[in-house]
Amino acid sequence: LTEEQPIFSTRAHVFQIDPSTKKNWVPTSKHAVTVSYFFDSTRNVYRIISLDGSKAIINSTITPNMTFTKTSQKFGQWADSRANTVYGLGFSSENHLVKFADKFAEFKEAARLAKEKSQEKMELTSTPSQESAPGDLLSPLTSESINGTDDERVTPDTPQHTEPRAEPSQNALPFSHSSSSINKHWEAELAALKGNNAKLTAALLESTANVKQWKQQLAAYQEEAERLHKRVTELECVSGQTTVIKSQKTELNQTIEELELALKAKEEELERLKAEVESANDFQSQKDLLTDKLQDTEARNQVLEAQLSDLEQRLESSQLEREAFRKSLRSLLELLDSKIFELTELRDTLAKLLEGS
Repeated sequence: LTEEQPIFSTRAHVFQIDPSTKKNWVPTSKHAVTVSYFFDSTRNVYRIISLDGSKAIINSTITPNMTFTKTSQKFGQWADSRANTVYGLGFSSENHLVKFADKFAEFKEAARLAKEKSQEKMELTSTPSQESAPGDLLSPLTSESINGTDDERVTPDTPQHTEPRAEPSQNALPFSHSSSSINKHWEAELAALKGNNAKLTAALLESTANVKQWKQQLAAYQEEAERLHKRVTELECVSGQTTVIKSQKTELNQTIEELELALKAKEEELERLKAEVESANDFQSQKDLLTDKLQDTEARNQVLEAQLSDLEQRLESSQLEREAFRKSLRSLLELLDSKIFELTELRDTLAKLLEGS
């Protein structure tokens, strides 16, 4: 990966299709791992790579015929014919899945464009140059007319006639006043140009046919290489099938033991939940009893509040009566004091009268 650079990364649970059943998913990572898109600048290809520790669990080169399919809100998959498997990714959210799918489509289109450019370069480098005898070229058309730029290329549908690069004479007359010898000269030149153009057109058609044939051969070679690659992968799978079966058996036994332990734990959890339900029923009956007692207490409280209100009213009226009684008693005491004072003065007067007599 020294020449490759990560251009997008995310985290997901990685799965591969079961090679024996082609239906069930087999997890290749125990937890979520980093899944990255890489770009190989030397080969101009895009790859999806994921490592679980030091082990590469995904190493898939993106090709134009690949398709990433979203099978649920958080799960997507794609088939890799070169690796002869189907990869699956489980994301933590739908947003991560959508971003990964968008990047897949983007890099798939980039891979398609890169493949087309490489095929164009192969076609340009593999097209043979057309050589002509010196006597056949009487016009300024050169080999660039066949294999050159797009502006100067001659095609069967649009033949081009290039006039000879003859320097005009200073004493040349207009065409209407030229002699018959000049007309014959230009007619000969035109006939020669037409002949050269026909030869070049035939050569171009032959080159085009050769390019198509080479394209077909290249496609056949690619299909054969793909078929051989699949066959090698199948043979490798067959050779390692015994080891895979043993490892799968061991994993299945471990899985059964784990499931038995989980089942036992679930049964214990169920018993605990039953006990909690029974205690909850007891709590409910106690709650209903306390609710009845609370309602009785609230009724008694209302009666006591009514009695208290009545007592407060009676106390207020008794306080008013007591205050009135105090006022009358105070006035009576004041009257008694005045009478005692008058009696005292009368006594003093009588005493003085007795002493004077």
